[in-house]
Amino acid sequence: MSTIKSFEELEVWQRARKFVLKIYNLTKSFSKDELYGLTYQIRRAAVSIGSNISEGFDRRSDKEFSNFLAIARGSIAEV
Repeated sequence: MSTIKSFEELEVWQRARKFVLKIYNLTKSFSKDELYGLTYQIRRAAVSIGSNISEGFDRRSDKEFSNFLAIARGSIAEV
């Protein structure tokens, strides 16, 4: 079995990336009045999911990775 060498190989990160694209497409239809409110908040939280997965992976410690996954999960709940 091969070892994962990059966060980009993680299926969860790949799904998070696709999710961001879907969120950006969805929020395009939101009112322009919400651009700096709801739209910004949802987009920021969506981007945070993959960012935390990648940052946790690069820490090279299972405990730290687990903590960053928990943060990513919180971002999912925020979206």
